[in-house]
Amino acid sequence: MLSECGTGAKLSVGVSTPGRDYFGRDHPLHGVKVRLALRARRRMYARTMALLGAGRDTAVLDVGTTPDLEIAYNNFFERWYPYPDRLTTCSVEDCSVLEARFPGVTFRLMRGTTLPFPAKAFDAAVSFAVLEHVGGAADQRRFLAELARVARRFVCYTPYRYFPVEMHTYTPLLHWLPAPVCRAAWRWCGLSAWADERNLNLLSVRDVRRLLPGHGRATVRLVRTLGWPSNIEIHWVDDPS
Repeated sequence: MLSECGTGAKLSVGVSTPGRDYFGRDHPLHGVKVRLALRARRRMYARTMALLGAGRDTAVLDVGTTPDLEIAYNNFFERWYPYPDRLTTCSVEDCSVLEARFPGVTFRLMRGTTLPFPAKAFDAAVSFAVLEHVGGAADQRRFLAELARVARRFVCYTPYRYFPVEMHTYTPLLHWLPAPVCRAAWRWCGLSAWADERNLNLLSVRDVRRLLPGHGRATVRLVRTLGWPSNIEIHWVDDPS
């Protein structure tokens, strides 16, 4: 899977954003990115369905959808999930358009940092390329805790920090530098929005392990693209005992 923004959604409101083109659609490499990302997301979808064991009676929540329907890989779970009447989407962006585009799907607007659902309202939750956009470590930990609160299990994907190209900025290797140095370089390059931790905070496997909920069982693994680790997969299951 490519290390790029999959939804553009953010967990908290009132934060500066990179604008409508946060998907980089005006960049000359965007077409290549779309083709590779779409193939990658088909693998991600198959993997997620296998991990969740989702069936006709499984209530699923997708956190971090986008109103953008132009790019083929956006909202891929809504495009392919076979039981739309059992799928709820949630975002800080107004994604009510998804209800019209995918009949049966329910959309709920999120305000602040708490998901608007009671505990264990869903059998499963999914989130794709959102964790890196919710802010610092405390915000990211809260995000995963919210997934664990409202669902009995969840699958979450986030870009791996050490993929060679950072696909929000299309810059190679800069993101391997210490965060303050990398962000200073991005600001120098005119990429100030992505230099803001509230908009982009890339993670390593070690970082992710520090963010996991304090209960339940979690499996963290790397997913590869073109032979290189590109995304981190988190599979968490509640442990009632």
